[in-house]
Amino acid sequence: MTNKPEIKVAILDLYDGIANEGMRGFQDILNRYKAQHDLNLSYKIFDVRRGGEMPGLNFDIYISSGGPGSPLAEGTEWEKKYFRLTDKLEDHNLSNNTDKKHAFFVCHSFQLMCLKYDLGDINTRRSPSFGVLPVNQTSAGANEPILKGLADPFYAVDSRSWQVINPNENLFKELGMQLVAIEKERPHIDLPRAMMAVRFNPYFFSTQFHPEADADGMRSMLLREEKKDEVINEHGEVKYAEMLQRLADPDKITHTQQTMIPNFLDRAVMDLQGLV
Repeated sequence: MTNKPEIKVAILDLYDGIANEGMRGFQDILNRYKAQHDLNLSYKIFDVRRGGEMPGLNFDIYISSGGPGSPLAEGTEWEKKYFRLTDKLEDHNLSNNTDKKHAFFVCHSFQLMCLKYDLGDINTRRSPSFGVLPVNQTSAGANEPILKGLADPFYAVDSRSWQVINPNENLFKELGMQLVAIEKERPHIDLPRAMMAVRFNPYFFSTQFHPEADADGMRSMLLREEKKDEVINEHGEVKYAEMLQRLADPDKITHTQQTMIPNFLDRAVMDLQGLV
């Protein structure tokens, strides 16, 4: 038996039953973090889209995954439940409750939250983005605790057909939100750079990319014949070889995976322990 206070994490699975590396990535990070810090930490996975499952407010930390398909609201039951939950979490955090709820939103969840707040234009990319790609910090990103320890640019796994562009700067200012990372600069392409990470409020953080992705999982996926063919057809053999090379670099994906979500957990756990 342990006398340590329990820290309960809800993982919202938005993959709709599609095979993915993301759910394993989140669990690996949480298991490693629990062992490293000797915490009484537990987590529960909720099958949000396929199973219609949704956590209540009895968790301390919420992590919401990526997933397939359009982020534009279709009025489905799970979407209604999802936005009701985020509203409840916000209301809880705005109240006098001292046990604030920290949440991290990834990829599809990032897009849903940008839709909720109307932070920019959401549309499909001209071609899907996939690979290990550089992400640039903004000036606000330089002071963002969750990006602490990352280079500028840092490298992350990007895997999306959709994007959020043209940030509504007046609304960002009005709501007190910060755009902390944007898509790499592409000087030869006259297209807007996508928003890549947003600080919504002191307790909500989100990324368009996948900070949970690890190099081994990504490599095994890229080496699968059908994925290899897909990437080469879309991006060419040179880009494919570059992706594999970047995965072998400990300063890229491995560093991002071992930095971002652990930084988020540090803040959440310290807050729970009354140390912030």
